[in-house]
Amino acid sequence: MKLKPLKLEDVPQFYTASIIKGKFLLNSDKHKLILIESLQYLVKENRVIIYGYVIMDNHIHIVWKPTKLYSLKHTQLSFMKFTAQRLKRELQNNNSIYLNDFKVEAKDRKYQFWKRNPLCVDLLNEKIIQQKLNYIHQNPVKAQICNNPEDYRFSSARFYSELGDEFNILTDFRKG
Repeated sequence: MKLKPLKLEDVPQFYTASIIKGKFLLNSDKHKLILIESLQYLVKENRVIIYGYVIMDNHIHIVWKPTKLYSLKHTQLSFMKFTAQRLKRELQNNNSIYLNDFKVEAKDRKYQFWKRNPLCVDLLNEKIIQQKLNYIHQNPVKAQICNNPEDYRFSSARFYSELGDEFNILTDFRKG
């Protein structure tokens, strides 16, 4: 089977954002759902098409591509800013002592949750997209959170195993 290269404007991206200092800020479902809510908003507003994701305790991997309405850079910044603000509010309301772990000495902010300069890699063909999806779906298995990728709630593995899309954010890259 011959793989056709994607047009540059249609190239999905593998995106990884990590919590500073490797802290397990995302170990609660409540915090993971903040990220899901942001992804739902981005999809609903037609800012991005999401092909896959996994939310781990201290990082997130996403395979996504921008729509014609927004650049991927703008979408990434919106995602990072919104989720940081919501995580901060959640910690202020329910775990203010833990919030101190995220204090920074910066001119533009008092707290920082995400490491600067997330990893962004263009995925130039369907084979590479599938490799990245396999990689992210194996994250919870490698972390010994579950035995099978599709058993992990905060991942697109269930979707690609035809078990559904609980959060209604995914598009199958093979059909898009």
